[in-house]
Amino acid sequence: MDVKRKAYQGVANIVRFNWHFYAMAGMAIATAWIWTGVFPNDIQHLVIIAITLAAFTILISLMISFYVYDLSGLYRMRWLDRVGIPEGQPHILNIHAGFDETSGILKQKYGESAVTICDFYNPEIHTEVSIKRARKAYPPDSKTIPATTDSLPFSDRAFNLVVVMLAAHEIRNREEQTRFFREINRIITTKGNVAVTEHLRDLNNFLAFSIGFFHFFPRTSWLQTFRAAGLNVKQEIRSTPFIRTFILEKHGCAS
Repeated sequence: MDVKRKAYQGVANIVRFNWHFYAMAGMAIATAWIWTGVFPNDIQHLVIIAITLAAFTILISLMISFYVYDLSGLYRMRWLDRVGIPEGQPHILNIHAGFDETSGILKQKYGESAVTICDFYNPEIHTEVSIKRARKAYPPDSKTIPATTDSLPFSDRAFNLVVVMLAAHEIRNREEQTRFFREINRIITTKGNVAVTEHLRDLNNFLAFSIGFFHFFPRTSWLQTFRAAGLNVKQEIRSTPFIRTFILEKHGCAS
């Protein structure tokens, strides 16, 4: 199974799925530039500064996105080598929120039969047009199992590894997040692990994405959610200055 990513695939998908934002931003910048001359000189300088900052912010976010999603090796998921499969034959659950770029990688690494795919995307709740475009461009695997965040359709202790990559932040309600991770706690084995990969609402991501960093959650928020769900943070892995993976285990399993 060839899961090699194309050159510029990550940043190209960002633009492709969010082209409306870039189109509106481009139109706003162009309009402001065209009408700059109608303002008094003092105001003209402020408008030019604002235009420059806006264009620079967009450019920087795209450059950092290119680094994170195309250059950094994020989708090699190397942290899984440090996690390992704690017991017996791997039983892995990959959970995503409507856009799956990782199941093929996991199947290549662990084998087709080892990986179960679960999707908690709900078009009535997750109404972002970017996700709809992504699902149209990349239809979900035919074996994907639909789920809700409150009820994962699996038996207790069914998996020894659960992977949630760049998906958990789509659950915007903190109580719902806690219920989701309690469900994950229920379905992992006693010595099982959970790998949660996310951007954080921190200084690095603010400098990279400006106000877009509000779409992410702070590290303290994640830690509170994990604790409330009965999960310990076993390890934190920084794959880039902008991405962190939390390796979780059941409370009381720390060595």
